[in-house]
Amino acid sequence: MTPSSALFRRSSRAANALVFAASLLVTPIALSASAGAQSLGYAPVRQSAFPSDAALTPEARDAEAGVLPERLRRAVVQFATSEAAGTVIIDTGNTALYYVLGQGRAIRYGVGVGREGFTWSGVQSISRKAEWPDWYPPAEMIKRQPYLPRFIAGGPGNPLGARAMYLGSSEYRIHGTNDPSTIGKFVSSGCIRMTNEDVTDLFGRVNVGTKVVVLPKNAPVLARGSDTRTTISVRPAPPRPQAAATTLPSGQQAIRLNVSSVN
Repeated sequence: MTPSSALFRRSSRAANALVFAASLLVTPIALSASAGAQSLGYAPVRQSAFPSDAALTPEARDAEAGVLPERLRRAVVQFATSEAAGTVIIDTGNTALYYVLGQGRAIRYGVGVGREGFTWSGVQSISRKAEWPDWYPPAEMIKRQPYLPRFIAGGPGNPLGARAMYLGSSEYRIHGTNDPSTIGKFVSSGCIRMTNEDVTDLFGRVNVGTKVVVLPKNAPVLARGSDTRTTISVRPAPPRPQAAATTLPSGQQAIRLNVSSVN
């Protein structure tokens, strides 16, 4: 072996040793970074994966802002009915309440109504009005949900909201809500709920004794009256309900105390 060959071999072994040592230094760092990312449960995400505000639909933006859809907003609409001016008509199937103005017009409000098994229909009258009412869960409701409080004082946190109009001697009411996102839905135990702004407006228009007609959920389809060009035909008021119609129906369903199905 020549001196030059031995020198070359020693140089190669030294270079290989340096490469191996460098790999020992780099590998733990890379492994540590990878393990850290995995332990935190994230992975690199491209910025374009997040939607911009422009990508949201108008309906989605309204929902985020708590704005009701057009069909649930208070509006004066054309409304053909044989009921007298001052009557309240509730279209359960379309989650709408109409205050009859007369001369073919009515004020339409969006409402929340009874969930499955808790809707009802018939004719009642307003027997009492209350501002920022206290809430005493009825015995039937406590029987279904024993964990409910027996009393909640009136105020912004009360499920009955800013105003309540009691219907006859039943447990049903037209009232406000502390969760306007439930308007337009079938969520209550039979009461008719409105936004606090809308229930305050209606409260100022009706009196004790005002007639309230509640149409069944499966009533013939009615036009929804999105503007004053729409005509809505309402059939004559049905006869007064039987006793069962004014009794809270039975059922075992869990509820959320502050909003969804307490009334």
